[in-house]
Amino acid sequence: MALRDSDPAEVGGYRIDDRLGSGGMGVVYLARSASGRRLAVKVVHGQYADDDEFRARFRREVAAARQVSGAFTAPVVDADADAPRPWMATLYIPGEDLGTHVRRHGPLPPDRLRELAAGLTEALRDIHRAGVVHRDLKPANVMLAEDGPRVIDFGISRAAEAAGMDALTQTGRVMGTPPFMSPEQFAAPHEVGPATDLFSLGAVLVYAATRRGPFDSPSPWETATRVVEGTPDLEGVPDDLLPFVRFCLEKHPKSRPGPDELLHLLRDGRLPDPRPEPTPPGTEPARPRRRHRWPAAVAATAVLAAVAATAVLAHDGSDTPHALPAGWHTWHRQATNPLAGNPNTMGPSGPFSRCVLADRSLLCAGDGIMAARFALADGRNVWTRPMDPTPAEISSSGGGTIIGTRPGTVYVYGADDRDIKGGDEPESRTRYTVQALDPDTGRPIWRTVVADDVDGMGPDINGAVTVPAGVVTTYGNASDSYALLDATDGGVRWHHKLPTGADPDCQLSGAAGQVYLVCHTSDGNGEHPHTTAAQLDPATGKARWRITAVGQLYLFGQTRGHLVFGADPLMSRLTGLTLVDASSHVLTTVRLSAPRTASGVHLVRGTLYLTLTSGSVHAIDPRTGRELWQSNSTVEQPGPPTASATRLYLASPTGRLAALDLRTGRVTGTLPGRDDSDSAGAPDNAAAPVLSGDALYVPYGMRAVYSVDVRSL
Repeated sequence: MALRDSDPAEVGGYRIDDRLGSGGMGVVYLARSASGRRLAVKVVHGQYADDDEFRARFRREVAAARQVSGAFTAPVVDADADAPRPWMATLYIPGEDLGTHVRRHGPLPPDRLRELAAGLTEALRDIHRAGVVHRDLKPANVMLAEDGPRVIDFGISRAAEAAGMDALTQTGRVMGTPPFMSPEQFAAPHEVGPATDLFSLGAVLVYAATRRGPFDSPSPWETATRVVEGTPDLEGVPDDLLPFVRFCLEKHPKSRPGPDELLHLLRDGRLPDPRPEPTPPGTEPARPRRRHRWPAAVAATAVLAAVAATAVLAHDGSDTPHALPAGWHTWHRQATNPLAGNPNTMGPSGPFSRCVLADRSLLCAGDGIMAARFALADGRNVWTRPMDPTPAEISSSGGGTIIGTRPGTVYVYGADDRDIKGGDEPESRTRYTVQALDPDTGRPIWRTVVADDVDGMGPDINGAVTVPAGVVTTYGNASDSYALLDATDGGVRWHHKLPTGADPDCQLSGAAGQVYLVCHTSDGNGEHPHTTAAQLDPATGKARWRITAVGQLYLFGQTRGHLVFGADPLMSRLTGLTLVDASSHVLTTVRLSAPRTASGVHLVRGTLYLTLTSGSVHAIDPRTGRELWQSNSTVEQPGPPTASATRLYLASPTGRLAALDLRTGRVTGTLPGRDDSDSAGAPDNAAAPVLSGDALYVPYGMRAVYSVDVRSL
């Protein structure tokens, strides 16, 4: 990172070579000592330099941090709390931090996860023995050196927190990073101690294993609330690390083992003392003998203060995070007809197929709708774009859907019957595009043609998946290839032909941040079907690995490191599941406790939900095939469900809504259908409700959405 004119030439006699980064506490520079030893020098921001209390505490923390010299920490070699801007120098650790590495390369493999768990546990043991509590252990503060992980940036955060406590509290701020903070940091800051770092350790390991935190949510408010009272999402964490992570993520500090006990658990597979097993998901935690109760009002106040300290804004469009956006009220809106007045068409008449949160708004797409934007607070329909702006009399534009999002961009499909005209048959071809839109205005950032199809079958049938580099989509006039479209300009970075064979049928699917090409083949008579699934390398499009299974299987998703495949229950009774270990690629078959038919199959938060048009819902553990519960949701023709940490939400095409207890299936609240439109659609192409904080946004009817405060259900 290039130095700026305002950066110093040296700090404390150390020559500054480069700028490594900056954050809420200060700027980090790469420096060299007189002997040539490379150091990381952190210079704190001026706001702390003028705080005498900060300097006094910083001085004490540096003295304690100097005692930390373990193999898995970056030792402090020099510091000056009395400088015009206090600074501290640690040994420079070359390599990427864990957050950067996971964002670039994906989750760590199981062997590296165990090394990370052991290294971080040893580092925390050394830090705690020196009388220091890190208080901000997060992926950005873990360096991946060649010989193991290193914990950095301790000794400053605690001084800053303590020194600024009064001022920060007055402005509604608390130090820390909510996805990796402990419950006591939110609800009882005076109880923060070494156990806080162990909770953060568990959260960091989940991130390293899955590329997400155990309590992630689009809203920082909800993230903090889940930390305090929610059940962690451990889907994707290897089975052998689950006990370790669950012990770390115990809600009460006294329920968490110490570093020595955790190292014993890693080595021998059990704790040295007879301890209760960690609380499994969906069960009530055992209460320690002297458990402190954290009143909801106190916890909520602490959550608000802590979330305000982050640089991430809630998706509700307000400057300060709330459970609901500023000015929010219940609303229901219908998107405008973007083709109103066009004599060739009546315009889109079907339901939305997918809605997502993007840039503090709700974006939806569906039958003939490329995308429509609704304001979260009041439902104002800011803009609506059609799949085809100038449809022919016989249009085959089909149903739109939102492929995915990235900051400042939403990826969608377009279909234009006007551009390609074959002689006297203007309806003979449809030009399909993938487009990147600006969520604020709906204007295209780029537009790439991916197919000129003769039969009206667009790439939206075969799927597309977003990756950091762009969009992996089917490609070619007959959709006989697949390609990566660059995120910045939509250019084709690579493309490959789809596999050939007897009647190949291929789909692109995403699971746990990876892209899979799933193809169905059969013999010349259409018999003896097989399924081939390949994980694609987004950089090249080539298969990293490939498996073949008997039968026509579909990818439902991934849970706890296993891809979950199964047959289409609309075609035949679902009798079992095929699990594929994402690391070893070994296939195992799990039989269901009872064969099931269903109108929909949805893998949500590690549980497989089978929905029937009657409203019946079956919750199944995909790892065992065991039915967890069965419930009558009271919602006929339920669409895809959405889940919070505690409840499952289902809606009908007419807008009837039900909330079910995630553990028991008991219906805890309902809302009647609205039936505002002439078209109710069908559950197989309906959009799932979208949850943001305490607001639930329910698509229904014809281009319509309504909102509800889930606390009222």
